[in-house]
Amino acid sequence: MNRDEYVQKLKQQLDEWNGEAAKWEAKTREAQATMKTEAEKQLAALNSRRDEALYQMKLLQNASTDAWRDMMSGADQAWKDLQEAIDRARSHFEKK
Repeated sequence: MNRDEYVQKLKQQLDEWNGEAAKWEAKTREAQATMKTEAEKQLAALNSRRDEALYQMKLLQNASTDAWRDMMSGADQAWKDLQEAIDRARSHFEKK
């Protein structure tokens, strides 16, 4: 897989997760006060991980042809962390 294919794959996954997060944000706005605090906490963690993953993706996009492969591990870890945050948020929002 080359850099452009890898970045495109990351972008597609991010778009999917952003769609889910938008649904959860709408649900949060409708939540009662006690539930809202926990929902906001989940969304804040998700947004933080998403920002880190986006940062890593941008680094990859701007890396030289030789350097981007070395940077993949950082991007992969950021993506793994984001996936875990998505899973936690999904679990939280789907049980409501």
